[in-house]
Amino acid sequence: MKFGEKLKQLRKDNGLTQEALAEKLYVTRTAISKWETDKGFPAIDSLKSISELFNVSIDDLISDSDVQTKRALDAKRTRIMYCIAICFLALATACTLVAYFFKLPYLNIVGTIAAVLYIVFGFLSSPGHRRISAKKMLLPYVISRIVVLLFMIGLIVFTIVTL
Repeated sequence: MKFGEKLKQLRKDNGLTQEALAEKLYVTRTAISKWETDKGFPAIDSLKSISELFNVSIDDLISDSDVQTKRALDAKRTRIMYCIAICFLALATACTLVAYFFKLPYLNIVGTIAAVLYIVFGFLSSPGHRRISAKKMLLPYVISRIVVLLFMIGLIVFTIVTL
C-alpha cells in the first residue's frame, strides 16, 4: 500500500476530513489531497506529526514504493527546473550578443537578470542529494562555480560599461 492510501485510510478510520487533518498538521487541505493522491510527499516534520497523530511509526507510513515515488517527483521537478535554467542561459547569451552587435546597452539589463535567474534555477534543478555528492568531487564543483561566477561578473561589468 502506498503512502497516500495509508494516509487516507488512517484519516477515515479516525473520522477526519482532509480539512480537519490539515488543521491538525498545520498544512493546507490541498497538501493533504496531494499526499493522498501520491502527487506530493510530506516533509519529514509533517511525517513526524502524522506519525504522532495516528500513533504509528514513520516506517509503517512509508515503504519502498513511497521512496521511489518521492524520487520520481524530485526527478520531474529537477528536469523542469533544468529546462527553465537552460532557457534563461540562452536568453542571457542572446541578450548580450544582441546588445553588443546592435549597440543596445539597455538589453544587457535583461541579460543580467536572465543570468541571475539561470543561476537560481540551476541551483534549484539539483536535488539535495546530488548537491551533496557534487561537493564530494571538490575540484569539478569549485571549477563550475568559478566559471559561473566569472560569467556573471563579466556580464555585469559589460552591462555597466555599456550604459
